[in-house]
Amino acid sequence: MPPQSGLPDSRDLGATWKFLEDGVDQIMTRLNDGMSYKQYMDLYTVSYNYCTSSRMNSGGINETLGAGSGRSGANLMGADLYKHLSQYFVAHLKQVRAEAHDLSDEPLLRYYTREWDRYTTGASYVNRLFTYLNRHWVKREKDEGRKNVYHVYILALVSWKNEFYSGLQSGSGNKLTTAVLKLIEKQRQGETIETDLVKKVIDSFVALGLDEADTNRQNLDVYRSAFEVPFLAATEAFYSSESEQYLAANSVTEYMKKADARLGEEENRVDLYLHASTRKGLVSKCEEVLVKNHAELMQEEFQRLLDQEQEADLQRMYLLLSRIPSGLDPLRERFETHVKKAGLDSVERADKADAAAAGGVEPKAYVDSLLAVHRRNNELVAKAFRGDQGFVASLDRACREYVNRNKACASPNKSPELLARYADSLLRKSNKASEDADVEQALTDTMTVFKYIEDKDVFQKFYSRMLSNRLIKETSASEDAEASMIGKLKDACGFEYTTKLHRMFQDIQTSRDTNSQFKDKMQQTHDASELKVDFQVQVLSTASWPLTAPSTKLILPPELLKTKDRFEQYYTNKHSGRKLTWIWQNSRNELRMLYTPQKYFLVTSTYQACILLQFNASDSLSYADLSAGTGIADDTLKPLLAMFTKARVLDLKEGNYEINLGFKSKKIRVMLNAPIKAEQKQESADVMKHVDEDRKILIQATIVRIMKSRKTLKHQQLIVETVDQLKQRFQPRVADVKKAIDTLLDKEYLERHETDKATYNYLA
Repeated sequence: MPPQSGLPDSRDLGATWKFLEDGVDQIMTRLNDGMSYKQYMDLYTVSYNYCTSSRMNSGGINETLGAGSGRSGANLMGADLYKHLSQYFVAHLKQVRAEAHDLSDEPLLRYYTREWDRYTTGASYVNRLFTYLNRHWVKREKDEGRKNVYHVYILALVSWKNEFYSGLQSGSGNKLTTAVLKLIEKQRQGETIETDLVKKVIDSFVALGLDEADTNRQNLDVYRSAFEVPFLAATEAFYSSESEQYLAANSVTEYMKKADARLGEEENRVDLYLHASTRKGLVSKCEEVLVKNHAELMQEEFQRLLDQEQEADLQRMYLLLSRIPSGLDPLRERFETHVKKAGLDSVERADKADAAAAGGVEPKAYVDSLLAVHRRNNELVAKAFRGDQGFVASLDRACREYVNRNKACASPNKSPELLARYADSLLRKSNKASEDADVEQALTDTMTVFKYIEDKDVFQKFYSRMLSNRLIKETSASEDAEASMIGKLKDACGFEYTTKLHRMFQDIQTSRDTNSQFKDKMQQTHDASELKVDFQVQVLSTASWPLTAPSTKLILPPELLKTKDRFEQYYTNKHSGRKLTWIWQNSRNELRMLYTPQKYFLVTSTYQACILLQFNASDSLSYADLSAGTGIADDTLKPLLAMFTKARVLDLKEGNYEINLGFKSKKIRVMLNAPIKAEQKQESADVMKHVDEDRKILIQATIVRIMKSRKTLKHQQLIVETVDQLKQRFQPRVADVKKAIDTLLDKEYLERHETDKATYNYLA
């Protein structure tokens, strides 16, 4: 190809390379001096012409350069050009390396980064000059499996790595790495550094990671060997020394602040100038040196921080120790012990205060003492420990322990009883927390304690009895509040747990309808003069209500008997086959005093009403007269008479009981139907008696259900499964489960296996 005006002949390698070399050198060393577009395009044209000239002149040149090699002329010409270019890079970099010989530390880094910027910028321009060489000759060589042949830009990087970088890093000096690490250490010590120097050097390490098998794919071998490995080692040495010195002069809490700050700094360092792949290794190394190596010291400090409620320091400790495996386990154990002790102490203080004042722990004080500890530590878990499930579990275990086993509870059943009484006080009309929101929050707090109660069946029995009293005596503060509490119990324990409670409400509504219909009927069939007694009855289903038949007989006075007989006749006519049992001990009466200047109303039980109505015939009666007239047993009659004399409704004179004609009271409605302490104790005993009976039946039913499903089961496995299924209601004793198994064997629900006596078969 004839030369273009001013350009070398493409057939003349020497002239061609001389022209290209001058241009390449200007690009690589004096690019800032400026190169015109025409100059650059002339260089590109010469490169192109040289690489394509042999295709058009396939004669003598090929023979001269060895046509017998089996390669085309174009390939041979490309090889010579590639060789000259490679030699230029080597020669250029030797000069660059020579000028860096006496440099170290920051001057070396400045020189290295300046030359790297100039070199890589120039190489990218040179790479475009030889586009045709890359596209054809280099590609053909690589396709034929030729090693150590690269695109021009990659050739430049390989040359930099072999001629300049390797020289700086040769031997034990590692001047470049050492300089970078010194600069990073200065920054760690609080000095301001040029982070761009570090970033550019590290970026060069990444860029030099060339995959020899595929130069289009980078690896991080150079970065890791030249920088990451020594950097992590230097990091470990720096923080090991610093942490030891800092702890020797400062408290653990101050050290935690320091460690936390250092960890944040190192994470920021990755974003500033390190490769992202270093993050995991760097953070892991810092966590090991700053946290793991001093974990015991921090864990020992935990109790003091808990006692002093230093929430910020506790949160910092949690975040630090959560970084290492099992770092939080000792904290969770100590937290559980701390909460348990705090709960037991809180209950003991409440018990002592109430014992000094009234002779026994009061339900509100008891529940408040439980809630105070839970509320404080639950908030601590949420804030300081970020709601960590391990700490939540520790809190739950501790609360379950102090709720069910504390000094205020003479028996394991006392805690559910006190909680039920607390709920009863909330739902009564006498409750001072009249606002709906206050009551709702108090009920939610009740459920917080209920969650930790182990014997939920005991709570159910007491709650059921107290609910029945509120419904019968119409002392519920709000039906909405009652429904809300039952809904909460249903959510916690399931529909079966609250079935009877729902039915109790249904009976009350049905009774209202029955009373209305009865009154309408009486007004149709009787004169108004015959209906002197304002009468209201509640008809309750035996299976749903925790009520028992009267323990003593009762002779109703004529004033009450007529109305009772009328209702019985009406009800039996309407519902044939049903039997009514009158629960007098749960009935309530209101009597009007006509013998005092001020007309008082006495609120009494039916037993009390029957006693007082005896005095309509006489102002003075003996004990024998009252016993015969009412039929009430002595163990019931005597306490009732004692209550009347204490209230000054009756006076005991010379063995006879007389009406106190001078009775006075500050209240118009005088409440005489108050429970007797002996009755409350008897109620607790009765409840536990029913609980024991129900538990026996429930254990047997659970065993039958398991065996019906499994057909055959080992003794120990049957016990484990039975306990597991029942623990949501109560914690059964293994001895009780064994007794239930024996009972079922006797009833022939189960049989022992013929050959293995420790195995049971289910009998359909």
